[in-house]
Amino acid sequence: MTASSATASAAAAAATVTKFSSRARARARGGGPREDGPKIMEHVLGWTLVVVVAMLVTQIGLM
Repeated sequence: MTASSATASAAAAAATVTKFSSRARARARGGGPREDGPKIMEHVLGWTLVVVVAMLVTQIGLM
């Protein structure tokens, strides 16, 4: 095997690995909220949870 054929074969192997790893990365998701979703809904639900927990804590008498 000559140096140029070894380089060409290494380049082809690297291209194949890159192609498959980018596909795997594109498919791999953790199941969390999407990045392009409605941010306002997350904020509203978050603050609603904060208010409900605060009301619960004051009703129970922990504060």
